[in-house]
Amino acid sequence: MSLPLPDHYLTPEDLVTLLRLPSVETVYQWRRKGVGPRGFRVGRYLRFDPEVVRVWVQAQMEEAA
Repeated sequence: MSLPLPDHYLTPEDLVTLLRLPSVETVYQWRRKGVGPRGFRVGRYLRFDPEVVRVWVQAQMEEAA
């Protein structure tokens, strides 16, 4: 199973939608704890590479299996 992701950098809001998370605060909590997909800053904005998110999701699925 592969996660269909857009070909542009993702925002925290995109992750909320794609992963059906409760809120954007979840993304920021993951970042503080170092448990979510690795993101980067563009100025004051947080962005995520879709390929990094895909690899992270795959790792989560393998870990759960």
